Amino acid sequence: MKKQKKDIILTVSLAHLVQDTYSAFLAPLLPLLIEKLGMSLVMSAFLDIARKIPSLLNPFFGLLAQRSDARYFVILAPAITAIAMSLLGVTSSYALLLVLLVIAGIASTIFHIPSPGMIKEAAGEKLGRAMSYYMVGGEMARTIGPLIITGGVSLWGLEGTWRIIPFGVIASLILYYKLKDFRFVQTKVTKKVKKGEALVEVKRFLPLFTTMAGFMFFQSAMKMAVTLYLVVYLTGHGFSLWHSSIALSVLQFFGVIGTFLSGNISDKIGRQKTLVYMSSGAAITMSVFLFCTTVYTVFPLLALLGIFMFANGPIMLSVIHELDTKMPTFINSVYMSINFSISSIVVLIMGKFGDSLGLDLTYEIAAVLAFVAILFAMLLNSSIKKGA
Repeated sequence: MKKQKKDIILTVSLAHLVQDTYSAFLAPLLPLLIEKLGMSLVMSAFLDIARKIPSLLNPFFGLLAQRSDARYFVILAPAITAIAMSLLGVTSSYALLLVLLVIAGIASTIFHIPSPGMIKEAAGEKLGRAMSYYMVGGEMARTIGPLIITGGVSLWGLEGTWRIIPFGVIASLILYYKLKDFRFVQTKVTKKVKKGEALVEVKRFLPLFTTMAGFMFFQSAMKMAVTLYLVVYLTGHGFSLWHSSIALSVLQFFGVIGTFLSGNISDKIGRQKTLVYMSSGAAITMSVFLFCTTVYTVFPLLALLGIFMFANGPIMLSVIHELDTKMPTFINSVYMSINFSISSIVVLIMGKFGDSLGLDLTYEIAAVLAFVAILFAMLLNSSIKKGA
């Protein structure tokens, strides 16, 4: 791999780090926002949904990125997200919270659609490894984000978190300098695409999208419960806000390790086999975690859960970007739309269950559903062949 391509992988991966660091502010702030605005868990679930609503427009943004200079999507997104997410603590109304999260969601959408394509372009033959670097940026962000925002609240209070904005703006300026000479060749592909071919491509890969959707739905129940509501869950079990935030960071940090390992492993033993192993480990570890919520067991179990639970990211992206299609950015946007839409539906279900059944029983349901995801992982290869 040439140095220039390594630079692109590193630059886009670091951009992913900054982008998702700000996106990770919501979960640690949730207990404080619930107390400040008197929200129920369902109302708090709608906050996460608001951040993901723009994903419904992913195919539109995908076609736009396919036909335009998508570098500027990646360049502008961190600054927009930084402003929106850093102002969450300042807001005094639920409606304004929703508006800020929708803005952050749009920025996240325009970043995540073209950026994996840029990674693919620079990856060479080691696509799984390159996607691991990219996903490591995102997962490391979810480790750093809770610590940064919790530290900000400790220093300046909930209303002082706006002081974190400048870092995202500076990141966008650096991205402009680094990417201004990079030529994204997807536009050469677009000229060969005929009218109506986008729908044809979606139909061709429908079996794969269906399998991925099934996997994501049943694993997202566990993922949403453990990430969005972990701080609320642990504080309800007697942990302090700081210990709960650190626990969330432990989960996310070891998710970085799992993300890095899974892409490399899948290059060697195959995407499906790696996905089955990792999803099985996640389901088993989640089940053990439910019965061992003590100060001595929570951190090691969350570390192990992080390794397994976040491993599917680079595997899924590698599968999508290995497909034989003339519209790679658009197909990635469809995948992202399915991913974000399912997680939005699931987080609402988990919030409703949390309000009506309690978080303890909700976590137990999520653990059971995680085992169902393994069955869909086993169907990955056959669904890929149907669209070949």
